[in-house]
Amino acid sequence: MASDRIFGAVVTLIALAYIASATQIQTSFMADPVGPKTFPILIGAVAAICGIVIILKPDEDPAWPELRTLGALAVAVVVLVAYAYALKPLGFLIPTAVTAAILSYQIHPNTKQAALAGIGLSLGLFIIFKFALGLSLFGLPSFLTH
Repeated sequence: MASDRIFGAVVTLIALAYIASATQIQTSFMADPVGPKTFPILIGAVAAICGIVIILKPDEDPAWPELRTLGALAVAVVVLVAYAYALKPLGFLIPTAVTAAILSYQIHPNTKQAALAGIGLSLGLFIIFKFALGLSLFGLPSFLTH
């Protein structure tokens, strides 16, 4: 029970810090009526509510995952952080394919299927984001396109 309450307190504090940072987002005079602050503030509010609920109503006997599962989660976090840093210099396609392949391999350890899933997700998401949603994504790194 104590671990749940500690977790709930940490989640609540992080959510409040997230809300505070969201209020610092600069808005232009041509912003829509809702503004860019609303969505992050809503996400932070929901996270804070969840943290408070965990504090008030902790699990009687929480089941902690095995060490192997915690290791897999740590690998996923490292891969996603590396992905965030790799997007700008390497473009969208390569980091997305590698990240999706690694995460897919963690779900079902088959190298061929993970590689195909990574490539398919990378291409499919690029097409959706670039052409259907009109986002200005760079598919490949600039040193390969010049």
